[in-house]
Order: sequence, then structure tokens, then C-alpha cells
Amino acid sequence: MVGQFDEGAASEEQPKKRSKLGVILAAAAIFVVAAVVVVLVFTGKSDPVVAAAAQDQANTSAVQTSEAPVDTGQAPGTVKLPGGGTAKLIRKELTADGTLPIPEGLDEATWWGAKLGADQGASLLSGHVNWKGKKGPFDELWRLKTGQEVDLVDTDGGKWVYKIAEVVTVHKTKLAEQSEKLFGPDGPHRLVLVTCGGEYVGGTDGYEDNRIVTASLVSRP
Repeated sequence: MVGQFDEGAASEEQPKKRSKLGVILAAAAIFVVAAVVVVLVFTGKSDPVVAAAAQDQANTSAVQTSEAPVDTGQAPGTVKLPGGGTAKLIRKELTADGTLPIPEGLDEATWWGAKLGADQGASLLSGHVNWKGKKGPFDELWRLKTGQEVDLVDTDGGKWVYKIAEVVTVHKTKLAEQSEKLFGPDGPHRLVLVTCGGEYVGGTDGYEDNRIVTASLVSRP
């Protein structure tokens, strides 16, 4: 989950591929260590965004859709950032060792946690900052500001709008102490977008920082 994900400049293609994974995995892994209870609350399956939510009829936060959704100008099952960057949302769950699988490519974002419009808890989206010399849509996280809006369209065409309330950069060594607040299942519902960035240090860390954007729901289908 994080800022110049593991996909760094073209000269560091291979190490950065690991860093993007490292960033999101590091965030997820550290989060699990800091608040294991969260894993028990986040109950998605390996289904596309919102499709899994619609299957959970018992959850009051299940996605609501209309029979004739308006044309949003955005493909179903995607997130669109203020600058126009878009990514396909792919539902993922933690692996046995407590890490979160990274997206397949630049045009995808891993979705984990609460459902869209949930009563509480974080809906976490993580994407690559760059890969093999190319910037990903989540590179925008390094330029976003509070007050801007992030649009999500569910698989039925329903549009969800979240307004950015906080933008922070967290060094990986400090992530554990903030993980429950940022990604936990308690507190008001929020959308949390994460990528990696900062200085590229290589190894299992990749980039040293995580860029984390938190937004609140302002409108639903």
C-alpha cells in the first residue's frame, strides 16, 4: 500500500517491481502485526470490486445500485483520481503470511477492507506509483490535495464520490504505530488510497515512504 510503489525509474525496473509490492505488502503486513483484529473484520473475496459486496446481503454496507444507472463516463469497477488517472479495482485478501497481493499492472488497484459506503472502517485501495519506467495512476497521490474528489464506479454502474480529507507521507518505520488509525475497521467509514515513494532504498523495502490519502463519502448511487 503506498507512494512510488515499487515501480521506480526505468533504470531500477526490477528492484522497483519488488518495491511496489514491498510498499503495499509492508503496509499490510505491518498493519496485521499492529492490529490483527482487522483481518477478521475485512471479509472480501477474490471477486471484482463491489461484486463481492453485493453478495453479502447480511452486511448493511452492501453496495446499493439502481436499475438504470446514469452514464458516469467512467468504466464500471474503476477508481478515478482528480487528475484523471483511472485504475481497475481488484478485490484481494491477505495471504497466509499477512501480506496483501499487489496489482497485476499499472492499470489495476488492489481493494481490501470495508465495502463502499460501509457503516464504518476503511476501504483500502493500493496501486503502483510506477513500473518499468512508466508512471501509474497512483502517482497522482503525490500531488493530491484536501477537498479534491475521488470517483468510484461499481460493477453495476453506480457512482460513489469521496472527498479527500487528509494527505500524509509516512515513513515505513512509523507505519505500524499509525496502522490502526489509518486502515482499521473502527471509526468513521473512509476511503484510503495508498502507494509508495520517497527515496528509493532498494532491498525488501524499495521506497522508504508510503503516501496515504484518506477521503470521506459524500455521495452514493
